[in-house]
Amino acid sequence: MKNKLILLSVSLFAYHCSFCQTTSEWRGIGRTGVYNEKGLLQSWPEKGPDLLWSAGDMPKGNSSVSISNNTIYLTGMKDTNEYLIALEMKGSLKWKIAYGHSWNNSFPESRSTPTIDNNKVYVTSGMGELVCMDASSGSIIWKVNACEKFHGAFGNWGIAESPLVVDNKVFITVGGDQTTTVALDKNNGETIWVTESIHDRPSYVSPMIIEKAGKKIITAVTEKNIIGINASDGKILWIFDYGQYAKDNKNIQANTPLFYKNGIFVTNGYDHKSVMLKLADDASSVSLTWIDSVMDVHIGGAVRIGEYIYGSNWIGNGNGHWTCLDWNTGKVMYEKEWFNKGPIIANEGFLYCYEEKTGNIALVKATPEKFEVTSSFKIKMGSGPHWAHPVINNGILYIRHGDVLMAYDIRQK
Repeated sequence: MKNKLILLSVSLFAYHCSFCQTTSEWRGIGRTGVYNEKGLLQSWPEKGPDLLWSAGDMPKGNSSVSISNNTIYLTGMKDTNEYLIALEMKGSLKWKIAYGHSWNNSFPESRSTPTIDNNKVYVTSGMGELVCMDASSGSIIWKVNACEKFHGAFGNWGIAESPLVVDNKVFITVGGDQTTTVALDKNNGETIWVTESIHDRPSYVSPMIIEKAGKKIITAVTEKNIIGINASDGKILWIFDYGQYAKDNKNIQANTPLFYKNGIFVTNGYDHKSVMLKLADDASSVSLTWIDSVMDVHIGGAVRIGEYIYGSNWIGNGNGHWTCLDWNTGKVMYEKEWFNKGPIIANEGFLYCYEEKTGNIALVKATPEKFEVTSSFKIKMGSGPHWAHPVINNGILYIRHGDVLMAYDIRQK
């Protein structure tokens, strides 16, 4: 009898888990760039951590990886098409399926990181197609040319958004004179709502979700504005004029905001000032808390560890320093030169700084006192700028460089 009960319990557990939601997306849970894994190396060997495998000759792109369903997903461009690529956990190719059209001007390589929700994958193309694909086979479930359907606008580098999925909706910011952001049914692609237009072009920012005052608020950044949208009905709750802090009208936003203690931190390169906004208790408005002119992150994102923000700044397209700000006051804690600016993620009190010019990656203790490299090594495979953000999953550090994906073992032995 006891054995039968055990078997029944195991069967029920397996049945329950077969319906568990599996989510993987841009910059990890909450899109914060902060991973929550234990037992990782706190220093690396002189030549770097062990390279487990590399997968080369893939469609070229700058997207990060998402991992779910025992599969690694990323996007890439070949000729004028964008592909969803699925790899086995040891790097061998499962399949690659064309899903949309790449941007037709400069920097056309794919940038959309796949969003996995249960057994569906959501991606955007450089030309503004929002696509839902089967996570097991790659077959297209539905596809909407959102920029065409909703008369959207394009920036100079097309669409680079990683789709945000909340409840039964998937979102894309198309901009233009008819709407700003639209919500589609994640199961069939039917339109659920469209916002009013704020008459602005989309940026290259993947939005985040804030839960406050009983609302789920999509926090998006367009070319000139920061906006908060009620995810349930598409009502724009507040708009902040971010364009007023741009230098020489260079509104080229690319970084997902950070949220903590009612504060919303937004940063952008090209000497564009960073801002900290305070979200009202009822989530109906925002007010300016402080402005900073030192940390202007280009495309590498920022992370918050404790009461401090870590990232890099833009000195020129080929140069930048690593910086730290106090979350509460905006005080500059340090500005340090180390090779060049680039993507940043964090885990267990350490920063992973991946400079974009020559591919050095450093392990740095996250402390506001100083930027001190604990260990570093150089990525030698792949081509082009090192723009893809690193990902940590199950003790593996994934580095993508153009047409090559590498997997490094960073687990403590």
